Amino acid sequence: MSAVVAISESPLYRPMREPDVPAIMEIEKRAYQFHWSEGIFRDCLRVGYGCWVMELGGGIGGYGILSLVVGEAHLLNICVAPEWQRQGYGRLLLEHFIELARERGAYQMLLEVRPSNQAAMRLYRVRGFEETGVRKNYYPGAHGREDALILGLPL
Repeated sequence: MSAVVAISESPLYRPMREPDVPAIMEIEKRAYQFHWSEGIFRDCLRVGYGCWVMELGGGIGGYGILSLVVGEAHLLNICVAPEWQRQGYGRLLLEHFIELARERGAYQMLLEVRPSNQAAMRLYRVRGFEETGVRKNYYPGAHGREDALILGLPL
């Protein structure tokens, strides 16, 4: 059985802008115990990564950051605000980034995920991502460091 409840609202996707960063940080802090800093988001905008927001309910409901280098897309961050989770919006946001990568000529998409993030693992596996490697001690954790699984999807 799917964890998806229902898509109750059609999202609007648009490029992230500098004034979006405070709202993104508010979501980031609620969604992750070990979240990105405001500086990381600002740097991603500055260097021209594919930074996008998903608007829902009149505000930002999700966002993501995509790096593209020599045909390889790397999904650096993807997040849906906690109040919009488990309704299918994560899948829609992921599909948005997969399509962006294809449009830009990428032949594969890579990402890192915590093995403990079972919801994300399910989403990626259902979409066809497969494990391609492990980054040891990659993520900070409450009791030390946690490995990252590297997942890949041929495009």
